[in-house]
Amino acid sequence: MSDAPVFHIDLCDFHDDPYPALAEMRARAPIAQVPELGATLLTRHDSIFVNEKRTDIFSSVQPDGLMTVLMGENMMRKDGDAHMTERRAIFPTISPRTVRDVWLDRFRAATGRVLDRLAPRGQGDLVADYALPVAAEALRVITGLTNMSNAEIDRVSQGMIDGIANYAGDATVEARCNDCTASIDRHIDEMIPRLKVLPDHSLLSVQMRAGLSDAQIRANIKLAISGGQNEPRDAIAGTIWALLTHPAQKEMVLSGEVTFAQAFEEYARWCSPIGMSPRRIARAARVEGVAFEPGDRAFLMFGSANRDEAVFDRPDRYDVTRDNRASMAFGAGPHFCAGAWAARALVAEVALPMAFERLRGLHLAPGSAPRPVGWAFRGLTELPCRWDAA
Repeated sequence: MSDAPVFHIDLCDFHDDPYPALAEMRARAPIAQVPELGATLLTRHDSIFVNEKRTDIFSSVQPDGLMTVLMGENMMRKDGDAHMTERRAIFPTISPRTVRDVWLDRFRAATGRVLDRLAPRGQGDLVADYALPVAAEALRVITGLTNMSNAEIDRVSQGMIDGIANYAGDATVEARCNDCTASIDRHIDEMIPRLKVLPDHSLLSVQMRAGLSDAQIRANIKLAISGGQNEPRDAIAGTIWALLTHPAQKEMVLSGEVTFAQAFEEYARWCSPIGMSPRRIARAARVEGVAFEPGDRAFLMFGSANRDEAVFDRPDRYDVTRDNRASMAFGAGPHFCAGAWAARALVAEVALPMAFERLRGLHLAPGSAPRPVGWAFRGLTELPCRWDAA
């Protein structure tokens, strides 16, 4: 373990709201050893921005890491040429052109079908009834697992992200994660013969045509589902919640003074759906006065970077007019989120504007007070709302 100053946290409090502890770390011990997480945390924006790129020290290669053990060695757990080879292989699926020309119309059509069912009801949970199926419908076509139901997409995604954040070693969580990855493998097995006959732009199809190994293909599909469901789901529901609880800013968006894209980017900064990225220390090094040893575990706390007072004015405030160019909501450097273009299109161009257009008079259900939870992954568990029945 590094010789960074020790900073203790209460795991329950940290899960409920990590931001007070992270702010204290930034102020007192910006690189801090947190025994409860078994890791050394980097919490300041500029430090993370620089060190995320130093893969010779902060390596993504983690043979014994939870993600590798539970999901296989995907491209996010590789550096250098190995990472870039797989990133190039999947580019035909998630390029800006493919998102524009192939996926965007399918996103709109699927979201329209969800709203056709939902709008007449006049009430619902916009996590379970809207954000979940919208994100899952998009992910089914992008991954190529069109044989997997929306509910199963969400179940296996949640099971995997719970598994890779299971630093407390809960055996039940690990078993559930293993069940989820087995389900994905079964669905992949079923789709491979179909896509050999009828190839398409999906992640499964383009990896097969690129000649990636079976292990690479499966690990990258699991990666896409683990982040490609929960992050858009949480961003859709979270941005709606942020706008409903900040009515003046909602009016700025609905009037066109600012865009839905700005509202989404600010939410992703303010309440980062993916709050951290783990790294393995590859060689002995001293970083900002802290000595790291090979094999040490470090967490790059993107959620903390996005609330760094040295970079963002009044960072704990949701402000749709904010300049978010320094945000690390999608990471930074060589491991910048490969699905960022697809996520931005789905959330900002489709899910948000269509929700406010179709669900007239949208407001929180009386008496409800939803709020996000989580620190490695953060999002709402429910969003009870009402609107004018169509």
